[in-house]
Amino acid sequence: MKKSKRNPFFILSVLLLCAAAAAVWWGLGHHEVSRASVPQTVRVIRRDFSSTVLATGAVKPQVGAEVKVGARISGKVERLYANIGDPVKQGHVIAELEKADLEAAVAKARAEVKVAAARIADAEARLRLAKLEYDRQRNLIQKDFTSRQAVDMALKEKESAHAGLNLAQKESDAARAALQVAQVKRSYATLTAPISGVIGSVSTQQGETVAAGLNAPTFVTIIDLKRLQVDAYVDEVDIGKIQTGQECTFTVDAFPGREFHGRVAAIYPDAVIQENVVNYDVVVAITDSYKGLLRPEMTANVTIFLKQREQVLAVPAKAVKRERGRNIVYIQSETGPEPHQVTIGWKDGQWIEIAAGLQEGQVILLAKPDARE
Repeated sequence: MKKSKRNPFFILSVLLLCAAAAAVWWGLGHHEVSRASVPQTVRVIRRDFSSTVLATGAVKPQVGAEVKVGARISGKVERLYANIGDPVKQGHVIAELEKADLEAAVAKARAEVKVAAARIADAEARLRLAKLEYDRQRNLIQKDFTSRQAVDMALKEKESAHAGLNLAQKESDAARAALQVAQVKRSYATLTAPISGVIGSVSTQQGETVAAGLNAPTFVTIIDLKRLQVDAYVDEVDIGKIQTGQECTFTVDAFPGREFHGRVAAIYPDAVIQENVVNYDVVVAITDSYKGLLRPEMTANVTIFLKQREQVLAVPAKAVKRERGRNIVYIQSETGPEPHQVTIGWKDGQWIEIAAGLQEGQVILLAKPDARE
């Protein structure tokens, strides 16, 4: 019976405690909501910008540092002296095609040159004889010992002999030109290295027969590893900041702990579209020694250092909103937040330059007034 009498007091105490806890919870929650509803602001300040542009690229041979060596004539590969990785010097013999037919053509052309020389000698002799006969007939006509017709015939023979000599000389020139052509074609059977470098690939084997068409069949590819560069692909948003002469650093995955230095040497005018993203090829000349380290097609992570700008107006980048194609910030005023259009410039980490639209010391909101954190 006592137990049943205490129950109402116990229940009432529990209810009072719950009510007190609810009141405390509501008060704290209301305080947090009120504090959260206060917008966060920041002042427009001046700071130094030392911005960089990051890009991904690849190590590439310079223009003229990678050459494909091929045959200009068809034939069987008689000798192949190149293997992948072999160093070669400019002018060294790489391969030879069989050239028995080419040697025969050269011998034939030489014989024709000799025949042409003999024809010149014969024409010169005929011309000398014709001149003597003409002179004799002129002397005889003065003494009335011959006829005018005989003189005319002697003159005709002299002119004909002179023309024959000219023809023989032209034939000799043609024969010598044909000999040069035959010798040049014979030289095509010997392939030499046009540059010094390393054999990068071999696409023909000894004993194969190659056929030269519109494109010369490639025998080997030579790469000069002393003439490499980095092709960095810069986003179209940043390409306007890039200028020749700017300093760069880059790393490659093969040597992640080593930093190489370079400078911007050129900017390709044509865009490179990769997965619907517009990039521009920026050529970086390597200024460090990289012998035995860098190879073509290595992935390069490039950092391009822009010119430092001092004491420019800046705000946190998250304070600038993009609305209807305009850059907007919200200014804190006596009547409340007001949208204001601005012109932005460089970006340096979490800060962004304000080129126009704000003044130093103005208070702006970090978020839109209706945005929820």
